[in-house]
Amino acid sequence: MAFPYLEAVLGFMILVYIFETYLDLRQHHAHKLPSLPKPLVGVISQEKFEKSRSYSLDKSYFHFVHEFVSKLMDFAILYFGILPWFWKRSEEFLVYAGLNAESEIWLTLAFLAGLSFWSQIIDLPFSLYSTFVIEDRHGFNKQTIWLFFWDMIKGIALSIVIGPPVVAAIIVIVQKGGPYLAIYLWAFMLVLSLVMMTIYPVLIAPLFNKFTPLAEGDLRVKIEKLASSLNFPLKKLFVVDGSTRSSHSNAYMYGFFKNKRIVLYDTLIQQCKNDEEVVAVIAHELGHWKLNHTMYTFIAVQILTLLQFGGYTLVRNSKDLFQSFGFDTQPVIIGLILFQHTVTPLQHIVSFSLNLVSRAFEFQADAFAKKLGYAEPLRAGLIKLQEENLSAMNTDPWYSAYHYSHPPLVERLTAIDQLDKKTE
Repeated sequence: MAFPYLEAVLGFMILVYIFETYLDLRQHHAHKLPSLPKPLVGVISQEKFEKSRSYSLDKSYFHFVHEFVSKLMDFAILYFGILPWFWKRSEEFLVYAGLNAESEIWLTLAFLAGLSFWSQIIDLPFSLYSTFVIEDRHGFNKQTIWLFFWDMIKGIALSIVIGPPVVAAIIVIVQKGGPYLAIYLWAFMLVLSLVMMTIYPVLIAPLFNKFTPLAEGDLRVKIEKLASSLNFPLKKLFVVDGSTRSSHSNAYMYGFFKNKRIVLYDTLIQQCKNDEEVVAVIAHELGHWKLNHTMYTFIAVQILTLLQFGGYTLVRNSKDLFQSFGFDTQPVIIGLILFQHTVTPLQHIVSFSLNLVSRAFEFQADAFAKKLGYAEPLRAGLIKLQEENLSAMNTDPWYSAYHYSHPPLVERLTAIDQLDKKTE
């Protein structure tokens, strides 16, 4: 008797939706709490707390609607056999367009283009509402409707340029991979990720934002001095105009080997009270580098990717899998999509595990910055970022454990305080 793949996937989708909705309700209740958690009393102003509470509740209500519609659409697509129906329509389109409908590559590209178009149409109202209603209502949105759609057009254009060669390569590798298919797929994705990590900040990111060297001054001197003291090979220090789209703030670093770069959002510089707070945030980021967190994460992702492709090779020729979802042929891209659905339970466990590791890394990076003497400015910087971004002040422990890759502010401040006590 064939294994009921479709029924199992749909059943798990329902169970996950129920579980995650329960967690969302717990977090929604936390958002409604009328007072700050004790560690933040006297630290966060009541005005900022009320604004944060209002923002969090708005996003929470929106999330309930968005998740319900998204999960309902995903369920319907699988239950009513929309994927095999769309695959056949894609074949008919190629015939109508005078293209080779026998070519799996052309057929796959037509199929993915149609799905992407459908996805854009379905998600567009939610994106518009999130950006121009919720974010605008709370003072975060800075972009015009023209800029919104211009970014979308550029994103679609990039997909058209990058997507087809990648898809074609994957299909050819699967068709000719033989017994070492998993290794070939993993090697291809490894090279692709390294290439994208190289070209993204140089060629792609500047299409959406303007990057300018950080001006000469005390802040630049302090960051360069910190990087030098840690032997961090800082080559370039940029400020990105994040304020053209949002008043949310951030900072990050990238680059390989001896060619590292640090990027500061202009909003981060504007929001922090002084240079020391900005430098403390950078010290935290450099802690991730010094403690090899980025490398450990990269290696873990590569191992998981190899295991995932290994699992795919075990079921890629399973007629039962394809027939369960309504397919009478076994296209490469469909096999990958169906396999992703069947291993979703494992992906949730892996995601939760990675979040646990990520939170541990965040505590370690905070401790690293504290050891460099940035405990107080780091505390002040974290509090300022929490205030300015109107991040949730009250968080449900179950929700944050399941969803958050970064610990809530209360936990980070408590950990920094405990470090202070240990050193006394």
